[in-house]
Amino acid sequence: MNEAFRSLRSPALAGVAALVVLAAILELCINLGLIPKVIVARPTDAIASIPELHAKMDLVLNFLVTFGMTFAATIIAITVGIPFGLLLYRNRVLGEAYEGWLAAAFAAPMVLLYPLFLVIFGRTYLSVVLMGCIPGAIPIIIQTRQGLLNVSRTLVNVGRSFNLEQGAMFWKILFPGAVPTIFNGIRLGIMYTLVNVVAIEYLTDFGGLGRIVSDLYFRYEIPATYAAIGFVILVSVVFYWTLGKVERWLRPV
Repeated sequence: MNEAFRSLRSPALAGVAALVVLAAILELCINLGLIPKVIVARPTDAIASIPELHAKMDLVLNFLVTFGMTFAATIIAITVGIPFGLLLYRNRVLGEAYEGWLAAAFAAPMVLLYPLFLVIFGRTYLSVVLMGCIPGAIPIIIQTRQGLLNVSRTLVNVGRSFNLEQGAMFWKILFPGAVPTIFNGIRLGIMYTLVNVVAIEYLTDFGGLGRIVSDLYFRYEIPATYAAIGFVILVSVVFYWTLGKVERWLRPV
């Protein structure tokens, strides 16, 4: 009995319960006319539109396209971001010089560069992936540097007392100590990568879920539009769940 009660209080179930309550409140407000249904679809209508939407536009395939491009862009962002953050950590002058520039670039709407990328790379998956990885790499770079700077100096001095080489120092002391901060950067990076991937799909009418949302929006199919947006949110949920598993694996204690 106690185990069942504790499971009901789990964060995942609490989140699902809150989502159900909010959906019920939204449904009630729309039924009462407090929110016009020509602007916001009833949750039940959005759910009911999923089978027909899948039959017409293959939601699963487009989900995998958006997921795959976001995953590829995130991997590129991590591959670039962590080494570059390490460089800014090791070179104090470069770190202090460029961190402000990176923060300013992070605040800029990178999605507006899409005409340039279309000219250079064409209307291709590569263009979407590269547009997605740029805003994703910036928070990873910044947070990697900050995480490494925040590693306990005592631990670093212990490593030096054992005459650890730079590689061993990084993997045995610096990286484990910076993992929480680095993963905060990766979470931010995934969010901005997904936003940019879906935005480029929407603007160029090319790709996965963003293209579907664009098509449904211009045809004014409101319930189906919200159903497609729900699948975009599902991409984010899958990424965050997977990232949490990886972080616990890297930082088991």
